Amino acid sequence: MADLPRNAARRTARLAALPLGYAGRSAVGIGKRIGGRSAEHVASEIQQRTAEQLFRTLGELKGGAMKFGQALSVLEAALPEELAGPYRDQLTRLQDSAPPMPTQTVREALARDLGPDWKKQLVWLDGGPTAAASIGQVHQGRWHDGREVAVKVQYPGAGEAIRSDLRQLSRLARSIGPLVPGIEVKPLIAEMQARTEEELDYRLEAEAQRAFAAAFRDDPDITGPDVVAAGDTTLITEWLDSTSSLAAVIASGTQEERNHYGELFVRFLVAGPARTAMLHADPHPGNFRIIPGPDGTPGKMGVLDFGAVARLPDGGLPSAMGSLIRIAGIQDDAALLAGLRDEGFVKDNVTIDPALLLDYLSPFVEPAQVERFQFSRAWMQTQFARVNNPRNPAYTIALKINLPPSYLLIHRTWLGAIGILSQLEAEVPFGEILTESLPGFAKPSV
Repeated sequence: MADLPRNAARRTARLAALPLGYAGRSAVGIGKRIGGRSAEHVASEIQQRTAEQLFRTLGELKGGAMKFGQALSVLEAALPEELAGPYRDQLTRLQDSAPPMPTQTVREALARDLGPDWKKQLVWLDGGPTAAASIGQVHQGRWHDGREVAVKVQYPGAGEAIRSDLRQLSRLARSIGPLVPGIEVKPLIAEMQARTEEELDYRLEAEAQRAFAAAFRDDPDITGPDVVAAGDTTLITEWLDSTSSLAAVIASGTQEERNHYGELFVRFLVAGPARTAMLHADPHPGNFRIIPGPDGTPGKMGVLDFGAVARLPDGGLPSAMGSLIRIAGIQDDAALLAGLRDEGFVKDNVTIDPALLLDYLSPFVEPAQVERFQFSRAWMQTQFARVNNPRNPAYTIALKINLPPSYLLIHRTWLGAIGILSQLEAEVPFGEILTESLPGFAKPSV
């Protein structure tokens, strides 16, 4: 892995050569030249090969490009089926996998962080990784007190590789755009750049993970492993016994599993900030683990990876967030506009139609208006197409909305969560959960 920073830019540049728009432009001509095969069949094959190449390139980079791919995989539910289908399998693989680094590299990192006698503390280490992601990979081990542990080790040069990847991807945003029409790629990458330093700091991650582990220690439905030891490039935590992640439920779960884990997922994201003054801001399915109950019934959900968190200065999610969703739900457009101005979403000098504003915000409001809401890819695709359709009057609202810095991670996490729920096709009591845990959402007592 020593060549990671040197090769990052060269490998990232391969993305520019991917034929993301090639299938749509050339399939008809190719189809005519191949006897007996339809243009659609040829286009599908080209898209599949493109998706496979995209995954290999993002996976090899192990840096910002893979993190970008994981973000896209969360949002793929918003894309039209004819576009998302060929890429779905490849993108969802990025939620839970990546190529491994050599075991010797892991041992060298442990020696640097735990000292030359690290084997006296970590008495056993599995030679192969159990998981790998954009910044580091995880091995199973055993601590000297008998506890099974997860040993996360950062890739050598990961920081420079991620910075380089994201710089390159920012330049290539226009080329990547055809894969995700309607999603503004450049701001997404810019936000990732802003959070890179925090995610690379394993000691800071350990601090957040300890807080979440303590807050959910006695929770009957949600758990998170506590920290055992931490260094500059290693993080050792308690081992979480889990059979799979939300990615497996998305792929083949029963409706009971989809509803159950979808509900726990929402409860964690909404209740966590009040308990910890932090928001887990990396909502991709690989971070949410399935812990089956007795006889394989749906059980608890385990939560991993606290490198990306939003630290909330007011001790939880802003109460204005809950009150604005409630006001939008009762169609009080004047109060909604006033509240959005107060929070900085709409500048004082910007004129905006309150009715169009309500229409534009409906994807964030609609799930809270019924006893149980059925999320689905079809619903999200409809909403996504509607707000990105230039013929829709609400389309102009996007140009007038300002996103205050304090809401940046909250907004990305909220949008990512809706994407995951839509992939899960989960039916959840969304409004009930917001009433219980989101400040400002419950109707004020008179």
